[in-house]
Amino acid sequence: MKIVSLTLNPALDKSTSIDRLQAQKKLRCKEPVYHPGGGGINVSRAIKILGGESLAIYAGGGPVGDKIEELLKKEEVNQQRVNVKENTRENLMVVENLTGNHFRFGMPGANAGQEGLQKCLDAIKNLPDDVKYLVASGSLPPDAPDDFYGTIAEIAKSKNIKCIIDTSGKALVKASEMGVCIMKPNLGELSTLAEKKEISGLEQEKIAKKIINEGKADILIVSLGARGAMLVTKDSIEYVVPPTVKQDSTVGAGDSMVGALVLSLSRGDSLLDAVRWGVAAGTAATITPATELCRKKDVEKIYNWLSKK
Repeated sequence: MKIVSLTLNPALDKSTSIDRLQAQKKLRCKEPVYHPGGGGINVSRAIKILGGESLAIYAGGGPVGDKIEELLKKEEVNQQRVNVKENTRENLMVVENLTGNHFRFGMPGANAGQEGLQKCLDAIKNLPDDVKYLVASGSLPPDAPDDFYGTIAEIAKSKNIKCIIDTSGKALVKASEMGVCIMKPNLGELSTLAEKKEISGLEQEKIAKKIINEGKADILIVSLGARGAMLVTKDSIEYVVPPTVKQDSTVGAGDSMVGALVLSLSRGDSLLDAVRWGVAAGTAATITPATELCRKKDVEKIYNWLSKK
């Protein structure tokens, strides 16, 4: 197994729809759809959808953790659950049919506990030698230290594993202080790394180069939403711009992007080609409903369009 994902703060994603949201009314929702969620879990799910294999390591607790485990089994995603005491969170997405608006309710994460956090570290320390890529993705549990992803990156580096970090806030800043192989910030997260409230398109290249020159990452893949991604290395800056599509939901787009990217890299593709696959998957995820990830046929179609550019 060349690819491992790590999810410290997973969630059971529940989605439903209703004609119209109204206050002080009993609202009759459609039958809910459940998906296992959280950054790394979605990365591994996207890899499976695209025909690859990975190992999803995640902290899961209580009946919700059991449900996530059951759903991953159904999708035939290789998994290693780290049991924690608190019940894993559930998130809710409601689609208002009359307007097409999406309402996303994210619940607070469960504490992993010191024992659970140590088990997660041990799981990474004990990874076999054939693992080449580790994707640490998503938010941290409330009781995890801000530098936890930085510690993960250090362990990966000691094992000669290329670490991809996809998180936000203090967790992202602390990880960058350790230096990681690849980071995938969006523009808001790039602003955080630059210690600025916001940045303009005119300065994004300069800021990204500065982050790399400071040793915070070897490679930056900056997600630009519907405009694709900016690939920044020490020697070059390149853009991958997808075709315009009619978006349904952006849930899981970033995770689909990372999944396709790391799968492509594991197969020996060039970095630029891997980013093309990533942008194709991220774009494909936006045309699927609710919390569904990308579909393989859509990813291949968009990638073929990008590869001709």
